[in-house]
Amino acid sequence: MVSRIKAVIFDMDNTLFDFVEAKIKACKAVVEHLGLNDDGWELLNYFLRGKHGFEDNENIADFMMDRGIYSHEKYKECCRIYEEVKLDHIRPYPGVKEVLGKLKDMGLKLAIVTDAMNGHALKRLQRADLLHFFDVVVSGDMTGSRKPEPDSIKLALNKLGVNPKEAVMVGDSIRRDIEAGKKLGMITVYAAYGDRNFFENRRGDADFTVESIEELLKILPGLEPGI
Repeated sequence: MVSRIKAVIFDMDNTLFDFVEAKIKACKAVVEHLGLNDDGWELLNYFLRGKHGFEDNENIADFMMDRGIYSHEKYKECCRIYEEVKLDHIRPYPGVKEVLGKLKDMGLKLAIVTDAMNGHALKRLQRADLLHFFDVVVSGDMTGSRKPEPDSIKLALNKLGVNPKEAVMVGDSIRRDIEAGKKLGMITVYAAYGDRNFFENRRGDADFTVESIEELLKILPGLEPGI
């Protein structure tokens, strides 16, 4: 398929750790603080609406207003709780550190391409103790476009000094990660184990599908990694 692979580009949220689960825990902490009898899913659905975006805390304000319990002070406290609990529950999937270490030992360059903002991305990677594995981190605010537009992946490739055919794209979203990698002619790996994309069609044409991150170690040697 290719002769030499020099780099692997990873999506971050739900590819390296279960970000949705961390958000659910954070939402539950917020509703408990507000004294509501709720498991957090109703608040999570506000983030899923697409009105403000999956990361925007204005969703918490809407949730509170709809229940007639909004005040600026209470909202700020809920945002603080939400961000602290969300970050506290960021933990890498089993095997992630070991696999990243082995990929580095193979001489491969590693990058993150995420739609998260830079500050959030770096905090999550630091919390998961993963930041040191990556040569490049490209966040959503660095290009002004979001996947499946390929701009952020192009930037990562440029920073790594490799062309698309020398790189593998790994991600949990068929629409955003796999489609973006395909646009550039990259080898694509669908991380099915992390797919928490509630409203996406899971049909796609990734070159490979993995049910655990460890399966990458079976795929990449067959692509003849090189320098």
